[in-house]
Amino acid sequence: MINSGDVAWILVSAALVMMMTAPGLAFFYGGLVRRKNVLATMMQSFFVLCLISIQWILFGYSLAFGPDKGHFIGSLAWLGLKGVGLAPNPDYAATIPHLLFMAYQMMFAIITPALITGAFAERMKFSAYAIFALVWATLVYDPVCHWVWGVGGWLRNMGALDFAGGTVVHVSSGISALVCALYLGKRRGFGREPMPPHNLPLTILGAALLWFGWFGFNAGSALAANELAVTAFIATNTAAAAAALTWMFIEWKAIGKPTLLGGATGAVAGLVAITPAAGFVSPASAIAIGIMVGVVCYMAVAVIKLKLAYDDSLDAFGVHGIGGTLGALATGLFAQKAINPAGSDGLLFGNMSQFGIQLAGVLVTMGYAVVMTLVILKAIDMTVGLRVTDEDEVAGLDITQHEESAYTLLD
Repeated sequence: MINSGDVAWILVSAALVMMMTAPGLAFFYGGLVRRKNVLATMMQSFFVLCLISIQWILFGYSLAFGPDKGHFIGSLAWLGLKGVGLAPNPDYAATIPHLLFMAYQMMFAIITPALITGAFAERMKFSAYAIFALVWATLVYDPVCHWVWGVGGWLRNMGALDFAGGTVVHVSSGISALVCALYLGKRRGFGREPMPPHNLPLTILGAALLWFGWFGFNAGSALAANELAVTAFIATNTAAAAAALTWMFIEWKAIGKPTLLGGATGAVAGLVAITPAAGFVSPASAIAIGIMVGVVCYMAVAVIKLKLAYDDSLDAFGVHGIGGTLGALATGLFAQKAINPAGSDGLLFGNMSQFGIQLAGVLVTMGYAVVMTLVILKAIDMTVGLRVTDEDEVAGLDITQHEESAYTLLD
Protein backbone atom coordinates (compact mmCIF):
# COMPACT_ATOMS: atom_id res chain seq x y z
CA MET A 1 0.00 0.00 0.00
CA ILE A 2 1.09 3.57 -0.67
CA ASN A 3 2.37 5.33 2.46
CA SER A 4 1.99 9.10 2.20
CA GLY A 5 4.87 9.74 4.60
CA ASP A 6 7.21 7.60 2.52
CA VAL A 7 6.05 9.32 -0.67
CA ALA A 8 6.74 12.75 0.84
CA TRP A 9 10.22 11.76 2.02
CA ILE A 10 11.29 10.22 -1.29
CA LEU A 11 9.95 13.21 -3.24
CA VAL A 12 12.08 15.47 -1.04
CA SER A 13 15.06 13.11 -1.31
CA ALA A 14 14.85 13.06 -5.10
CA ALA A 15 14.89 16.86 -5.12
CA LEU A 16 17.87 16.88 -2.74
CA VAL A 17 19.85 14.53 -4.99
CA MET A 18 18.97 16.63 -8.04
CA MET A 19 20.35 19.66 -6.19
CA MET A 20 23.67 17.83 -5.74
CA THR A 21 24.37 18.04 -9.48
CA ALA A 22 23.10 21.53 -10.24
CA PRO A 23 23.85 23.66 -8.32
CA GLY A 24 25.99 21.60 -5.90
CA LEU A 25 28.58 19.93 -8.13
CA ALA A 26 28.40 22.80 -10.63
CA PHE A 27 29.46 25.32 -7.97
CA PHE A 28 32.00 22.94 -6.40
CA TYR A 29 33.81 22.23 -9.66
CA GLY A 30 33.17 25.70 -11.13
CA GLY A 31 35.03 27.45 -8.33
CA LEU A 32 38.03 25.15 -8.65
CA VAL A 33 38.86 25.92 -12.29
CA ARG A 34 40.41 29.05 -13.74
CA ARG A 35 38.19 32.05 -14.46
CA LYS A 36 38.15 31.45 -18.21
CA ASN A 37 36.61 27.98 -17.76
CA VAL A 38 34.04 28.43 -15.00
CA LEU A 39 30.92 28.55 -17.19
CA ALA A 40 32.06 25.64 -19.35
CA THR A 41 32.62 23.56 -16.22
CA MET A 42 29.25 24.45 -14.72
CA MET A 43 27.59 23.82 -18.08
CA GLN A 44 28.76 20.21 -18.01
CA SER A 45 26.79 19.56 -14.81
CA PHE A 46 23.72 21.47 -16.00
CA PHE A 47 23.74 19.79 -19.41
CA VAL A 48 23.97 16.28 -18.01
CA LEU A 49 20.99 17.01 -15.75
CA CYS A 50 18.94 17.67 -18.88
CA LEU A 51 20.45 14.90 -21.00
CA ILE A 52 20.15 11.97 -18.58
CA SER A 53 16.68 13.05 -17.48
CA ILE A 54 15.56 12.16 -21.02
CA GLN A 55 17.82 9.11 -21.48
CA TRP A 56 16.58 7.59 -18.22
CA ILE A 57 12.93 7.87 -19.17
CA LEU A 58 13.40 6.63 -22.73
CA PHE A 59 15.54 3.56 -22.02
CA GLY A 60 18.07 4.03 -19.19
CA TYR A 61 15.71 3.03 -16.38
CA SER A 62 14.63 -0.09 -18.24
CA LEU A 63 18.25 -1.13 -18.80
CA ALA A 64 19.15 -0.55 -15.15
CA PHE A 65 16.08 -1.88 -13.32
CA GLY A 66 13.97 -3.64 -15.94
CA PRO A 67 13.29 -7.40 -16.00
CA ASP A 68 16.62 -9.20 -15.82
CA LYS A 69 18.45 -10.51 -18.88
CA GLY A 70 21.24 -12.92 -17.99
CA HIS A 71 22.01 -11.20 -14.68
CA PHE A 72 23.88 -8.51 -16.65
CA ILE A 73 21.33 -6.00 -17.90
CA GLY A 74 17.65 -5.15 -17.72
CA SER A 75 15.43 -5.76 -20.72
CA LEU A 76 13.70 -3.04 -22.70
CA ALA A 77 10.31 -4.08 -21.36
CA TRP A 78 9.95 -0.70 -19.64
CA LEU A 79 11.05 1.31 -22.69
CA GLY A 80 9.61 4.80 -22.44
CA LEU A 81 8.34 3.87 -18.95
CA LYS A 82 5.83 1.40 -20.37
CA GLY A 83 4.22 -0.30 -17.38
CA VAL A 84 5.91 2.02 -14.87
CA GLY A 85 2.99 3.66 -13.15
CA LEU A 86 1.63 4.90 -9.84
CA ALA A 87 1.21 1.48 -8.24
CA PRO A 88 4.19 0.26 -6.16
CA ASN A 89 6.64 -2.28 -7.50
CA PRO A 90 7.27 -4.48 -4.43
CA ASP A 91 10.56 -5.76 -5.88
CA TYR A 92 12.03 -2.30 -5.26
CA ALA A 93 9.81 -0.23 -2.96
CA ALA A 94 6.48 -1.45 -1.60
CA THR A 95 5.11 1.81 -0.18
CA ILE A 96 5.80 4.39 -2.92
CA PRO A 97 4.69 4.58 -6.57
CA HIS A 98 6.93 2.79 -9.03
CA LEU A 99 7.13 6.06 -10.95
CA LEU A 100 8.58 7.79 -7.89
CA PHE A 101 11.21 5.08 -7.44
CA MET A 102 12.15 5.64 -11.07
CA ALA A 103 12.45 9.40 -10.52
CA TYR A 104 14.57 8.97 -7.40
CA GLN A 105 16.97 6.61 -9.17
CA MET A 106 17.12 9.02 -12.12
CA MET A 107 18.89 11.56 -9.93
CA PHE A 108 21.68 9.03 -9.21
CA ALA A 109 22.05 8.35 -12.93
CA ILE A 110 22.37 12.09 -13.53
CA ILE A 111 25.13 12.89 -11.05
CA THR A 112 27.36 9.91 -11.84
CA PRO A 113 28.65 11.00 -15.28
CA ALA A 114 28.79 14.59 -14.00
CA LEU A 115 31.35 13.53 -11.39
CA ILE A 116 33.75 12.43 -14.13
CA THR A 117 34.01 15.96 -15.52
CA GLY A 118 36.37 16.95 -12.71
CA ALA A 119 39.10 14.79 -14.24
CA PHE A 120 39.17 16.42 -17.68
CA ALA A 121 38.15 19.95 -16.73
CA GLU A 122 39.45 22.78 -18.94
CA ARG A 123 40.35 20.68 -21.99
CA MET A 124 37.53 18.53 -23.49
CA LYS A 125 35.37 19.71 -26.39
CA PHE A 126 31.77 20.19 -25.37
CA SER A 127 30.50 18.18 -28.35
CA ALA A 128 32.72 15.28 -27.28
CA TYR A 129 31.49 15.56 -23.70
CA ALA A 130 27.85 15.45 -24.80
CA ILE A 131 28.43 12.18 -26.66
CA PHE A 132 30.61 10.75 -23.88
CA ALA A 133 28.03 11.44 -21.15
CA LEU A 134 25.21 9.76 -23.08
CA VAL A 135 27.18 6.71 -24.16
CA TRP A 136 28.95 6.24 -20.82
CA ALA A 137 25.68 6.42 -18.90
CA THR A 138 24.19 3.80 -21.22
CA LEU A 139 27.12 1.38 -21.47
CA VAL A 140 28.70 1.74 -18.03
CA TYR A 141 26.30 3.18 -15.45
CA ASP A 142 23.16 1.32 -16.49
CA PRO A 143 24.74 -2.18 -16.53
CA VAL A 144 26.65 -1.68 -13.26
CA CYS A 145 23.49 -0.33 -11.65
CA HIS A 146 21.66 -3.49 -12.73
CA TRP A 147 24.43 -5.74 -11.40
CA VAL A 148 24.24 -4.24 -7.93
CA TRP A 149 20.65 -3.01 -7.47
CA GLY A 150 18.54 -4.62 -10.18
CA VAL A 151 16.50 -7.71 -9.30
CA GLY A 152 18.51 -10.59 -10.74
CA GLY A 153 21.75 -8.62 -11.02
CA TRP A 154 24.71 -10.90 -10.45
CA LEU A 155 26.49 -8.79 -7.81
CA ARG A 156 23.21 -8.39 -5.93
CA ASN A 157 22.73 -12.16 -6.08
CA MET A 158 26.28 -12.63 -4.79
CA GLY A 159 25.47 -10.53 -1.72
CA ALA A 160 27.39 -7.31 -2.50
CA LEU A 161 26.31 -4.46 -0.20
CA ASP A 162 25.96 -0.95 -1.62
CA PHE A 163 23.40 1.05 0.29
CA ALA A 164 23.42 4.24 -1.77
CA GLY A 165 25.99 3.98 -4.56
CA GLY A 166 29.59 3.45 -3.45
CA THR A 167 30.28 0.97 -6.24
CA VAL A 168 27.48 1.97 -8.61
CA VAL A 169 28.22 5.71 -8.49
CA HIS A 170 31.65 6.48 -7.08
CA VAL A 171 33.84 3.52 -8.05
CA SER A 172 32.48 3.46 -11.61
CA SER A 173 32.82 7.22 -12.12
CA GLY A 174 36.07 7.57 -10.19
CA ILE A 175 38.03 4.97 -12.13
CA SER A 176 36.54 6.24 -15.39
CA ALA A 177 37.71 9.72 -14.41
CA LEU A 178 41.29 8.47 -14.10
CA VAL A 179 41.09 6.85 -17.53
CA CYS A 180 39.83 10.14 -18.99
CA ALA A 181 42.59 12.17 -17.34
CA LEU A 182 45.29 9.84 -18.64
CA TYR A 183 43.82 9.53 -22.13
CA LEU A 184 43.35 13.26 -22.69
CA GLY A 185 46.71 14.15 -21.18
CA LYS A 186 47.67 17.15 -19.11
CA ARG A 187 46.42 20.69 -19.46
CA ARG A 188 48.76 23.08 -21.26
CA GLY A 189 51.24 24.40 -18.73
CA PHE A 190 50.39 21.80 -16.09
CA GLY A 191 53.25 21.60 -13.63
CA ARG A 192 54.86 24.76 -15.01
CA GLU A 193 52.15 27.39 -14.54
CA PRO A 194 50.08 28.05 -11.41
CA MET A 195 46.48 26.88 -11.77
CA PRO A 196 44.81 27.86 -8.48
CA PRO A 197 41.03 27.83 -7.97
CA HIS A 198 39.61 31.11 -9.22
CA ASN A 199 36.74 31.40 -6.70
CA LEU A 200 36.89 29.41 -3.46
CA PRO A 201 33.60 30.82 -2.10
CA LEU A 202 31.83 29.16 -5.06
CA THR A 203 33.54 25.88 -4.21
CA ILE A 204 32.61 26.06 -0.53
CA LEU A 205 29.01 26.85 -1.45
CA GLY A 206 29.02 23.82 -3.74
CA ALA A 207 30.49 21.60 -1.02
CA ALA A 208 27.83 22.74 1.45
CA LEU A 209 25.07 22.03 -1.08
CA LEU A 210 26.57 18.60 -1.74
CA TRP A 211 26.63 17.82 2.00
CA PHE A 212 23.01 18.99 2.35
CA GLY A 213 21.85 17.05 -0.70
CA TRP A 214 23.69 13.92 0.42
CA PHE A 215 21.05 13.36 3.11
CA GLY A 216 18.65 12.67 0.26
CA PHE A 217 21.29 10.51 -1.42
CA ASN A 218 21.90 8.28 1.59
CA ALA A 219 18.95 8.59 3.97
CA GLY A 220 16.59 8.58 1.00
CA SER A 221 18.01 5.21 -0.03
CA ALA A 222 16.05 3.66 2.80
CA LEU A 223 13.13 4.28 0.41
CA ALA A 224 10.89 5.03 3.38
CA ALA A 225 10.58 7.51 6.23
CA ASN A 226 11.67 4.99 8.83
CA GLU A 227 14.35 4.03 11.36
CA LEU A 228 16.79 3.00 8.63
CA ALA A 229 16.61 6.47 7.10
CA VAL A 230 17.53 7.92 10.51
CA THR A 231 20.49 5.55 10.79
CA ALA A 232 21.76 6.53 7.32
CA PHE A 233 21.22 10.23 8.03
CA ILE A 234 23.34 10.12 11.20
CA ALA A 235 26.07 8.01 9.58
CA THR A 236 26.26 10.43 6.66
CA ASN A 237 26.76 13.54 8.74
CA THR A 238 29.14 11.79 11.14
CA ALA A 239 31.49 10.45 8.47
CA ALA A 240 31.60 13.78 6.63
CA ALA A 241 32.49 15.66 9.81
CA ALA A 242 35.15 13.11 10.82
CA ALA A 243 36.77 13.17 7.38
CA ALA A 244 36.77 16.98 7.19
CA LEU A 245 38.39 17.29 10.61
CA THR A 246 40.95 14.62 9.75
CA TRP A 247 41.93 16.38 6.51
CA MET A 248 42.27 19.75 8.23
CA PHE A 249 44.35 18.33 11.08
CA ILE A 250 46.68 16.62 8.59
CA GLU A 251 47.09 19.94 6.76
CA TRP A 252 47.71 21.70 10.05
CA LYS A 253 50.52 19.27 10.76
CA ALA A 254 51.91 19.15 7.21
CA ILE A 255 51.81 22.82 6.14
CA GLY A 256 51.24 24.61 9.41
CA LYS A 257 47.69 25.81 8.66
CA PRO A 258 44.33 24.17 8.00
CA THR A 259 42.51 25.33 4.87
CA LEU A 260 38.83 25.69 4.10
CA LEU A 261 39.35 24.00 0.74
CA GLY A 262 40.96 21.06 2.52
CA GLY A 263 38.05 20.82 4.93
CA ALA A 264 35.53 20.90 2.08
CA THR A 265 37.43 18.26 0.11
CA GLY A 266 37.67 16.08 3.21
CA ALA A 267 33.94 16.41 3.84
CA VAL A 268 33.14 15.30 0.29
CA ALA A 269 35.53 12.36 0.66
CA GLY A 270 33.74 11.37 3.87
CA LEU A 271 30.37 11.58 2.14
CA VAL A 272 31.66 9.41 -0.70
CA ALA A 273 33.06 6.76 1.63
CA ILE A 274 29.99 6.46 3.84
CA THR A 275 27.62 6.15 0.87
CA PRO A 276 27.80 2.35 0.47
CA ALA A 277 27.84 1.81 4.24
CA ALA A 278 25.33 4.38 5.47
CA GLY A 279 22.48 1.95 6.09
CA PHE A 280 24.64 -0.82 7.54
CA VAL A 281 26.95 0.76 10.13
CA SER A 282 26.81 2.39 13.56
CA PRO A 283 27.78 6.03 14.27
CA ALA A 284 31.05 4.83 15.82
CA SER A 285 31.88 2.92 12.64
CA ALA A 286 31.00 6.01 10.62
CA ILE A 287 33.62 7.97 12.57
CA ALA A 288 36.19 5.28 11.81
CA ILE A 289 35.32 5.33 8.10
CA GLY A 290 35.55 9.14 8.05
CA ILE A 291 38.99 9.14 9.65
CA MET A 292 40.25 6.42 7.33
CA VAL A 293 39.08 8.13 4.16
CA GLY A 294 40.40 11.50 5.35
CA VAL A 295 43.89 10.03 5.61
CA VAL A 296 43.76 7.92 2.45
CA CYS A 297 42.25 10.56 0.16
CA TYR A 298 44.61 13.24 1.46
CA MET A 299 47.53 11.00 0.56
CA ALA A 300 46.02 10.28 -2.87
CA VAL A 301 45.45 13.97 -3.67
CA ALA A 302 48.35 15.71 -1.93
CA VAL A 303 51.11 13.12 -2.25
CA ILE A 304 50.54 10.34 -4.78
CA LYS A 305 49.05 12.51 -7.55
CA LEU A 306 51.94 14.94 -7.28
CA LYS A 307 54.53 12.17 -7.43
CA LEU A 308 52.91 10.45 -10.42
CA ALA A 309 52.21 13.83 -12.09
CA TYR A 310 48.91 12.92 -13.74
CA ASP A 311 46.41 15.72 -14.29
CA ASP A 312 43.19 14.73 -12.52
CA SER A 313 42.19 18.38 -12.65
CA LEU A 314 39.69 18.53 -9.77
CA ASP A 315 40.55 15.23 -8.04
CA ALA A 316 37.59 13.23 -9.31
CA PHE A 317 39.61 10.01 -9.03
CA GLY A 318 41.41 11.00 -5.84
CA VAL A 319 38.14 11.68 -4.00
CA HIS A 320 35.47 9.58 -5.71
CA GLY A 321 37.52 6.67 -7.04
CA ILE A 322 39.68 6.23 -3.95
CA GLY A 323 36.97 7.24 -1.48
CA GLY A 324 34.35 5.03 -3.11
CA THR A 325 36.70 2.04 -3.10
CA LEU A 326 37.57 2.54 0.56
CA GLY A 327 33.90 2.93 1.44
CA ALA A 328 32.88 -0.24 -0.38
CA LEU A 329 35.62 -2.22 1.35
CA ALA A 330 34.88 -0.61 4.73
CA THR A 331 31.29 -1.79 4.36
CA GLY A 332 32.70 -5.30 4.29
CA LEU A 333 34.45 -4.55 7.58
CA PHE A 334 31.88 -2.60 9.60
CA ALA A 335 28.44 -3.75 8.39
CA GLN A 336 26.14 -5.13 11.08
CA LYS A 337 22.91 -7.07 10.77
CA ALA A 338 22.01 -5.53 14.11
CA ILE A 339 21.83 -2.20 12.27
CA ASN A 340 20.10 -3.53 9.15
CA PRO A 341 18.73 -7.10 9.19
CA ALA A 342 18.46 -6.99 5.40
CA GLY A 343 22.24 -6.60 5.13
CA SER A 344 25.06 -8.76 6.42
CA ASP A 345 27.72 -8.73 9.12
CA GLY A 346 31.16 -7.56 8.07
CA LEU A 347 34.57 -8.96 8.84
CA LEU A 348 34.83 -7.21 12.21
CA PHE A 349 31.51 -8.74 13.24
CA GLY A 350 32.31 -12.33 12.41
CA ASN A 351 31.63 -12.68 8.68
CA MET A 352 34.89 -13.12 6.82
CA SER A 353 33.28 -13.65 3.41
CA GLN A 354 31.61 -10.24 3.13
CA PHE A 355 34.89 -8.38 2.71
CA GLY A 356 35.82 -10.70 -0.16
CA ILE A 357 32.44 -10.10 -1.82
CA GLN A 358 32.94 -6.35 -1.53
CA LEU A 359 36.44 -6.58 -2.98
CA ALA A 360 35.20 -8.66 -5.91
CA GLY A 361 32.48 -6.11 -6.64
CA VAL A 362 34.97 -3.25 -6.65
CA LEU A 363 37.50 -5.02 -8.88
CA VAL A 364 34.93 -6.17 -11.43
CA THR A 365 33.36 -2.71 -11.60
CA MET A 366 36.76 -1.11 -12.04
CA GLY A 367 37.80 -3.53 -14.77
CA TYR A 368 34.56 -3.13 -16.70
CA ALA A 369 34.53 0.67 -16.39
CA VAL A 370 38.18 0.98 -17.49
CA VAL A 371 37.66 -1.10 -20.63
CA MET A 372 34.38 0.51 -21.64
CA THR A 373 35.61 4.05 -20.94
CA LEU A 374 38.68 3.47 -23.09
CA VAL A 375 36.53 2.14 -25.93
CA ILE A 376 34.16 5.12 -25.70
CA LEU A 377 36.99 7.67 -25.60
CA LYS A 378 38.78 6.07 -28.55
CA ALA A 379 35.62 6.00 -30.64
CA ILE A 380 34.86 9.67 -29.93
CA ASP A 381 38.48 10.66 -30.54
CA MET A 382 38.44 8.95 -33.94
CA THR A 383 35.22 10.69 -35.00
CA VAL A 384 34.53 14.15 -33.57
CA GLY A 385 37.76 14.47 -31.56
CA LEU A 386 38.07 14.81 -27.79
CA ARG A 387 40.29 17.74 -27.00
CA VAL A 388 40.01 21.42 -27.84
CA THR A 389 42.78 23.01 -29.88
CA ASP A 390 45.74 24.62 -28.14
CA GLU A 391 44.42 28.04 -29.13
CA ASP A 392 40.99 27.34 -27.66
CA GLU A 393 42.50 25.99 -24.46
CA VAL A 394 44.58 29.13 -24.00
CA ALA A 395 41.60 31.39 -24.70
CA GLY A 396 39.38 29.39 -22.34
CA LEU A 397 36.40 27.12 -22.88
CA ASP A 398 33.80 29.68 -21.82
CA ILE A 399 34.38 31.75 -24.94
CA THR A 400 35.47 29.05 -27.38
CA GLN A 401 32.79 26.47 -26.53
CA HIS A 402 29.87 28.65 -25.43
CA GLU A 403 30.50 32.29 -26.46
CA GLU A 404 30.01 33.44 -22.88
CA SER A 405 32.02 35.04 -20.11
CA ALA A 406 31.41 34.57 -16.40
CA TYR A 407 32.74 37.98 -15.40
CA THR A 408 32.16 41.04 -17.56
CA LEU A 409 33.51 44.44 -16.56
CA LEU A 410 31.53 47.36 -17.95
CA ASP A 411 33.06 50.79 -18.57
